[in-house]
Amino acid sequence: MAKTSGSDDTGEILAERIAALIVDTALNSPRSLQKRLGPSEVGDPCERRLTYKLLDWPKANEHQDPAASIIGTGFHSWMEEAFTRRQTVLPDGRPRYKVEERVTVRDSTAPGAVISGSTDLFDRLTGTVWDWKLVGISSLDDYRRKGPGPQYRTQAHLYGLGQENAGEQVERVAICFVGRYHELRVHVWTEPYDRQIAEQGLARLDRIRQQLVDLDPEANPERWTQIPTSDLAKCRFCAWFKPGSEDPSVGCPGHPQPTAPRHGFESLIA
Repeated sequence: MAKTSGSDDTGEILAERIAALIVDTALNSPRSLQKRLGPSEVGDPCERRLTYKLLDWPKANEHQDPAASIIGTGFHSWMEEAFTRRQTVLPDGRPRYKVEERVTVRDSTAPGAVISGSTDLFDRLTGTVWDWKLVGISSLDDYRRKGPGPQYRTQAHLYGLGQENAGEQVERVAICFVGRYHELRVHVWTEPYDRQIAEQGLARLDRIRQQLVDLDPEANPERWTQIPTSDLAKCRFCAWFKPGSEDPSVGCPGHPQPTAPRHGFESLIA
């Protein structure tokens, strides 16, 4: 007797295998295996997360959903192809666009660790560093209202510094937010390039690195609590997030949530 529709579990078995392949590939991609901090991480508002990263600390949350990252990687490749096809030549003979080219923000001759990364796009004609962000629709609305936040803003200016170090004349930085939605929604945040913003980000990172040396949480696990988190941290996306943890050396419980005001009888008689 032939099986009726839905009675064959082969599809479910194959789905599990494909899902496992996707997760394994995402976890073993060059970006996921990167040990050195890149420009996109320098401005992370959470000092504890940066410290975990600097120490290459064992992750508490290895099984994060890779779907958004995979989609974002595909979008970046699509934009790379789009601008490569639209490449033109400037009057001086140079190509107008530098597409997905690596830059060095800080090299080995400067104090601190080497920091380098890949700029999504640099437009020589306008002197603009571009960064693409594929985001959820609620996040797009937040960025439209509140701006990019310290992490993305620092990243943009660090890439500006990288292009300056490469001999380019940098005038502006721009972050293009594209919403993952059934219709195209785009928001561009931009401001003049400011080398000082990049240098402030590097100075903060150096301070955090020195704090790591001073506290030595590897030898003194109880000192993890002295490394601050941030109310701007996106804890649920953190690889070291472990809700309810009482030991930050095993996993971070996340940034403390504000206590809601009481509105019961106690407040009436206080």
